[in-house]
Formats: sequence, C-alpha cells, structure tokens
Amino acid sequence: MANHGPAYGLSREVQSKIDKKYDQELEERLVEWIIAQCGSGVEQPEPGRVGFQKWLKDGRLLCELINSLCGDNKPIRSIKPSTMPFKQMEQISMFLKAAENYGVVKTDMFQTVDLFESSDLAAVQRTLMSLGSLAVTKHDGNYKGDPSWFHKKSTGNRRDFSEEQLSEGKNVIGLQMGTNKGASQAGMTGYGRPRQIINNP
Repeated sequence: MANHGPAYGLSREVQSKIDKKYDQELEERLVEWIIAQCGSGVEQPEPGRVGFQKWLKDGRLLCELINSLCGDNKPIRSIKPSTMPFKQMEQISMFLKAAENYGVVKTDMFQTVDLFESSDLAAVQRTLMSLGSLAVTKHDGNYKGDPSWFHKKSTGNRRDFSEEQLSEGKNVIGLQMGTNKGASQAGMTGYGRPRQIINNP
C-alpha cells in the first residue's frame, strides 16, 4: 500500500507542490507541543519530514494527544502499539473522529493516507495547528505548553436587540448610503448659453 514507485510527469509536479507546503519551523513547534502535552515519556523524532511522519504514523501518539486534551473524558479507550498497517490506519482514523468531536472543522482535517503514505504532511500540520488553537481557545485547563504557540480562535459575540431598538434602526439612514445634510442650491446661477463653436476662416 505504501510502496509506490516513483512519480513522473504531472503526478510528480503535483506531489512536489504539496511537499513545498510543508513548514519545517512549524514542525519544530508542533513536536515541542506534542511532547509537552503528552508527557516527557515521548521520544523526540528525527528532524525533517520523514522523521515527523514516522513519529506519528502508527497513530498512537495522536490518540494520546487527543486524550490528554479531553481530561477525564477520554474519547479513545484503548491505544495499542501495532506493526500491522490496517491497525495503525484505524488508530489514525480514531484520532480524526475524536478531533472532529472536539471541534476541529472538517475542512482543516487531513485524510488517513495523507499521514500514513506521507502524501500530504502539510495537511497533517494544518490539522494539528487547528487542534492546538482550539485547545488554547477552550481554556479548560487541559492544554499544556506555551499559549503563544497557537492563535486563539475567534468566538461569537451575540447581541440581542429589543423590538423597540430594531424599529428605531429603520429610521436611521446609514452614512454609507450618503447624506443630504447641508446640501442646497445657494450660490448656483442659472444655466448660461450653450457653448459657441465658431469657425473663423
């Protein structure tokens, strides 16, 4: 499954564009966060794309990560080390389902093959960034690490207006529609004669 031959032509171009989206600095920050979140027992991966992919490939670390963000209410009950590809892929998909339930938007999620076959590791980084941002925003005490590593997600600021306030708003003309205050015809003179075009020989 993961043993693809070399890509040629358009496939190679597309893959190289996807590979260029991978951010080395972001990888370092994510590794630092995962180690801080999951505990000091987690080993440091080899630097680079290949090391990052091997580190997360079996899905075990990802499952531990999402469990640590959920406190006592752990979404993934059993996390077992396995060398069998379908078990590893199953653990990755369990992480994805738990991350979606945690609040990560579907458009920010990677596909299982993106990580397992290393086809789009930038998407994996995007999902982990979104998860970290969500954890910082929730501020429930389960996030470990520096809050400045991730941006806080914006939260809603709902306003409720009474019927009286809504009806008052109908009488106001917004300035973007223009205003006629101060407009008058003072100083205007009547229209003069039309322009004279004289042809002098």
